[in-house]
Amino acid sequence: MHPTPSAAAQAAADPRWQEAADLLLQHWQRGAHCAGLPAACRPADRAEGYAVQRELVRRSGDSVAGWKIAATSTAGQQHIGVDGPLAGRLRASRLAGAGATVSLAGSRMGVAEAEFAFRFGQRLAPRAEPYRQDEVMAAVDTLHPAIELPDSRFEDFVHAGAPQLIADCACANWLVVGPAVMVPWRGIDLAAHAVRFDIDDRPVATGQGANVLGDPRIALTWIVNELSRYTEGVFVGDLVTTGTCVVPVPIAPGQRLRVDYGVLGSLSATLA
Repeated sequence: MHPTPSAAAQAAADPRWQEAADLLLQHWQRGAHCAGLPAACRPADRAEGYAVQRELVRRSGDSVAGWKIAATSTAGQQHIGVDGPLAGRLRASRLAGAGATVSLAGSRMGVAEAEFAFRFGQRLAPRAEPYRQDEVMAAVDTLHPAIELPDSRFEDFVHAGAPQLIADCACANWLVVGPAVMVPWRGIDLAAHAVRFDIDDRPVATGQGANVLGDPRIALTWIVNELSRYTEGVFVGDLVTTGTCVVPVPIAPGQRLRVDYGVLGSLSATLA
């Protein structure tokens, strides 16, 4: 569980990022969208984007359940107009279990993604030296299939830019998470592992783990080091979803989604 920021830390927060967070939160609460943050409180780089992001979640009153990585595939980067990955906090109230019915009310992106998610069993605190992949994987407890339904408060999210998208939790919205994979997954080549996405029992997309920065474990190592640099790092129990293995799939209310990971299991959700 992520600790609650101290009163001193809250008081020291930059008023510009508080203003930006309040504006984004108001748009989320109303299901509304905006052209962009005002120039006076618009983050100019990653560090400022993550500062707004932290304020947004804190001021929402929600708890942090973990993290997502946006734009770990070429298709994902093209979809939101960035040239590299972004990290975003996952709000606990936006996690759903296998078979859940999820509302698309207020959604602008209108896509779903099939992802590998990892739950951490060890704390990885910020440090000067980058974490190695073997260290990151040793800290992982379980692997889960996941379906992400991303969204953004920006009308033109393709041109909002990385700092603003980071401020808006890197397009985090709903994440449907399946039970922990029970087969010995650590010996499986996740990069080569195939994933199929079905809508209403009809295959609509296929992909593999290599579409996620070459390997979901590479993506996981990337985010651990990104969080080490810009945040408080990874906590025990954090769930990290590593990006889409398929081209983002257009969706609509009333559809039933299913992702099939073969021996690693499957996961379904219904759209309201």
